[in-house]
Amino acid sequence: MPIRAEWVSDARPMMGTEVSVTLWHDDAAVGAQLVEEVFREAERINQLMSTYVEDSRISTINRLAASEPVVAGDELFMIIRRSLDISVLTRGAFDITYESVGQHYDFRKRQRPDSATVAAEREFINYRFVELDRAAGTVRFRREGVRINLGGIAKGYFVERGVNILRVRGVRNAIVTAGGDSRLLGDRRGQPWMVGIRDPRNDGQVAISVPLEDEAISTSGDYERYFEEGDIRYHHIIEPSTGSPASGVHSATVFGPDAVITDALSTSVFVMGVDQGLRLIATLPDYESIVIDDAGRIYYSDGLQQPEAQPFDSPEATDP
Repeated sequence: MPIRAEWVSDARPMMGTEVSVTLWHDDAAVGAQLVEEVFREAERINQLMSTYVEDSRISTINRLAASEPVVAGDELFMIIRRSLDISVLTRGAFDITYESVGQHYDFRKRQRPDSATVAAEREFINYRFVELDRAAGTVRFRREGVRINLGGIAKGYFVERGVNILRVRGVRNAIVTAGGDSRLLGDRRGQPWMVGIRDPRNDGQVAISVPLEDEAISTSGDYERYFEEGDIRYHHIIEPSTGSPASGVHSATVFGPDAVITDALSTSVFVMGVDQGLRLIATLPDYESIVIDDAGRIYYSDGLQQPEAQPFDSPEATDP
């Protein structure tokens, strides 16, 4: 017989952020095993998709794809293909080749590329430089100097995978979070999950709490990885057209049925800005967005009404 039914949860530093899993299970011991299974999935995806792992498949692609086609494997090929599809949808606002400039930032050491480096490396930011061969399952770069980074989509893929693992195992109530990406499974046993959107300029404070059930939510913000020099905040969300950190928005949050898409769209809306970003969301009937601009003003997509104040009881929808 089950030992006891209860919420089981844990959080660990993984994938360059904090990964957390909370689930309800009739047997707490089995629930703990399932939490471990989700963490193992996080590590597996990190080993495949992280540019910080020297022997990851994506690192191999970055080293070799300018000179020869590189077999990506079905899973990574699919994520790169979806990334390029979203680049087309967003007219280049989402672009995994931002790494050509992004590789020169070290936020812990407060290091950034100088203007000459940005100007030179900006020439390699163009998703059209990534060539996929579906029959062979290979990736090739059309120019030497191109690099890709899946930081804007991989965590969304992981939380979607994590929830799928739990669903297959019979779990009906759970939340899997990786930084700013959360995927909800069901509700909080009769109540909606209350997911908080961080106040971009008050650490630890929640600007908005949103009730959600069985949905994905992703937030991209300029408060995640950054440093300041004078009045300028240098952060990790690069605007592909300039090679510099995007401006005009403090955070962009997107809700929808697929965390892979919400992850990429939150970055896209951040880069596009309030007007263009919300116009994009208006064309996607299954997705909604909340944007906080650089003056602290809050904007809602057409399908949302400003929520009433709610108690906050679940992980923040913020990136590290």
